[in-house]
Amino acid sequence: MLESVANLCATAFSAGLAPEPNLSVSAWADTYRFLSGIASAEPGPWRTSRTPYLREIMDCLSPSHPAQRVVVMSGAQIGKTECGNNWIGYVIHRAPGPMLMVQPTVETAKRVSKQRLAPMIEATPVLRERVSDARSRDSGNTVQVKEFDGGVLIITGANSSAGLRSMPIRFLFMDEVDEYPGDVDGQGDPVAIAEKRTATFSRRKILLTSTPTIKGLSRIEREFLESDQRRYFVPCPGCGHLDYLTWREVGHHRIEWEEGRPETAHLVCGGCGARVEEGRKTDMLQRGMWIPTAQSESRTVGFHLSALYSPLGWKSWAQCAAEFLRAKE
Repeated sequence: MLESVANLCATAFSAGLAPEPNLSVSAWADTYRFLSGIASAEPGPWRTSRTPYLREIMDCLSPSHPAQRVVVMSGAQIGKTECGNNWIGYVIHRAPGPMLMVQPTVETAKRVSKQRLAPMIEATPVLRERVSDARSRDSGNTVQVKEFDGGVLIITGANSSAGLRSMPIRFLFMDEVDEYPGDVDGQGDPVAIAEKRTATFSRRKILLTSTPTIKGLSRIEREFLESDQRRYFVPCPGCGHLDYLTWREVGHHRIEWEEGRPETAHLVCGGCGARVEEGRKTDMLQRGMWIPTAQSESRTVGFHLSALYSPLGWKSWAQCAAEFLRAKE
């Protein structure tokens, strides 16, 4: 199997000289991706309009975009992992090459492969055509290896130095990096080990995502602070003032609620001070835009999203406020 994978990577390396596809990752997802009823609460065709803040993140992963590293620091129930899964689907269908997906542990990687990737491939016709059924003999499709014409996807854990060091990789997706160990098998930082696998590809793409953990110690926070620190600015429905969503920070769009009543959570405009109910959030998200808040000389772009941006029906401001209060107890 390892020899087969190595041969695929060599072929994919040569294929990397071919012209890049013009289709963006978000356009691919809107055209081809289907959400499985097994892995999604909203099965059916993918709609970027449901999570419009993901469009620019996905498009930075498109081969035509100059960014080499994309950092996403976000809260839960925002869609960041599905964003990465769309990128995987895009690579399999439109930009085949060697790709590595890293989860915190090998066990987590196997679970993600079975519960998220396999249903995505099965539900999306253009992927089902390119990745053989795992049940067929010599399919090249196992829990941790997905072979396809012109490329291969390796799925491993950050706690496996063998999985991280195996072969050259053009596309690298590192999910929930704050849960990675600081050192793996005495070989060093797993993020650094994995990134070295991309060194031979001038047109490499690297995606790092995570929910941040301890401030000042968080790996994703450190990566975000070294980027151009993009935030998603949304307009006030009343005065049109653009700002990003915050927790009770005066001068910005902020979430407030009546004392002891998180169910009353609402937005207060950082411009006019008007009260905005959560029912207006869908329109605000559609009209939002990413704006860099820092200078960066690197080819790393960074995105910050809190759970406050979660679409209606996913995670409400009231739920966020209740969690905020419980965390302070």
